[in-house]
Amino acid sequence: MSKAVISKLQSEFGDGILEKNAFRGDDEVRIAASDWVKVATYLRDEQGMDHFIDLTAIDYPEREPEEPRFDVTVSLRNHDTSARVRVRTRVEDGASLPTLSTVWSGANWAEREVWDMFGIPFEGHPDLRRILMYDQFEGHPLRKDYPIQRAQPLVAYRDVPRVAKLAPFGVEEGQPFARIDWAARLDGADAQVSPSIALQSGQRRALSDSDIHHGDAVAPASEE
Repeated sequence: MSKAVISKLQSEFGDGILEKNAFRGDDEVRIAASDWVKVATYLRDEQGMDHFIDLTAIDYPEREPEEPRFDVTVSLRNHDTSARVRVRTRVEDGASLPTLSTVWSGANWAEREVWDMFGIPFEGHPDLRRILMYDQFEGHPLRKDYPIQRAQPLVAYRDVPRVAKLAPFGVEEGQPFARIDWAARLDGADAQVSPSIALQSGQRRALSDSDIHHGDAVAPASEE
């Protein structure tokens, strides 16, 4: 059913479908940003895509300046037929994309997350503000050029009388999503860490790690 939807899109929009693929069973088309709302509305009204699954972005800074830096994708599903399609478009750094919150209300929070994490604005969005980071946060942490050494939060620590609070974040704790130089941090230590870090740094593997996975399993006892 998903391929039938792709065929309908090609018939309806012709050269407006810039690319299509079905990598690992995920049927997808790429369109121009100018057709973003038009294609979305067609999929909802004419192809029954009533289930908004997700909207997100991918950062490809190496494509600049020849190609737009960001891909924005929306994943959709038809409840009746179970047809699933993904629509992708490209957005230049600093450019905006029309909101899909007027097509599917669920796009409201997803677009806010993309704005928060990647800095891609959505034109016509009713309430475009951060949804995960706090207002004073500087930058967009899922951009691949976000500085790994930047310490967040950038707000003054509040000392509240008679309220026990944790100390402010240290530099390594403020790095985005714990991107830490583990090799330097564990140098000379004997700590249980994840299997991949353990193998690289010579530390003890976590208790949940499987010896079988690494080929170190003890041979089973012979049956008498």
